[in-house]
Amino acid sequence: MPSRVILAAVVALASALAGHATNAQPYPSRPIKLIVPFPPGGPVDVMGRLVAQQLTDSFGTVIVDNRPGAGGTIGSRGAAAAASDGYTLLFGSSTTLAAAPALYGSIGYDPIRSFLPVAMISSVPFAIVVSPKLPVHSVQDLIGYAKAHPGKLNYGAPTGALPHLTGEMFKTAAGVDIVHIPYKGAANGITDLLAGQVDLTFEPISVLVGHIRDGSLRALAVTGETRSAELPDLPTMIESGYPSVVSVSWSGVVAPAGTPDTVVTRLNAAVNAGLATPQMQAALARLGAAPRPGTPAEFAAFIAAETPKWAAVVKAAHISVE
Repeated sequence: MPSRVILAAVVALASALAGHATNAQPYPSRPIKLIVPFPPGGPVDVMGRLVAQQLTDSFGTVIVDNRPGAGGTIGSRGAAAAASDGYTLLFGSSTTLAAAPALYGSIGYDPIRSFLPVAMISSVPFAIVVSPKLPVHSVQDLIGYAKAHPGKLNYGAPTGALPHLTGEMFKTAAGVDIVHIPYKGAANGITDLLAGQVDLTFEPISVLVGHIRDGSLRALAVTGETRSAELPDLPTMIESGYPSVVSVSWSGVVAPAGTPDTVVTRLNAAVNAGLATPQMQAALARLGAAPRPGTPAEFAAFIAAETPKWAAVVKAAHISVE
């Protein structure tokens, strides 16, 4: 046998053995990247970093990769296009994994087909709050006042953000005409509400609870399925007679479609273990969030239900985002 043939056979065998050795390496054998599709310092980023730390404790280095832009769709698109080997994950949210397709049209990924749900992290309900100048003290009061003064009330919220969608959901369910005032960010809208220049808003409890407790804003209800632990005396919209007005800001970890089930199972177990720790529960509580442990299948079912819900709201309200 010619020497070059023998050499080629040896090289081929060595390559095969090397490939087998690489494939046999336990997961993870290198750092994991967690893409957070929003800027550093915001609530989604803070929560993503908490999860990254928990996964680091279980697996070794997990690097947070902030890729903001276009309502979180740029980073999400990058995650969808990543290799499905468990080394790139996405910290997804109600915006990027539910509302984005209806809001932005072509976003370059499908929240359901492009990803495998790994684990839900948390949820934060919204509160309906009004200026104390408004003569209403309950949801029923607000609806009665709005019907008596059609088109006179307004609410502030960033266009296309979940507070905006929640406001439109409420308007449809209650059959009232309340004008949306667009803001670039929630902070400016809340400032104007405190000054009495805006009548009401819908924002996560985490950013409103201080104003509610000091009386500078009057809360009427929360939009979660159950009452908030932080504001236990505040009724839900379900209790107020509007069971269709359920809205929470939620987050979770997903992986590119095709990621091995064994990897997803291990990641899910690590996330759920982290959510059970007092440290993580305390950190989430400081953000006004409740932990939402569960299986990948449960998270998948949740996303599948959220996507058409928000698509219907966007369509009914004719919301478009430039």
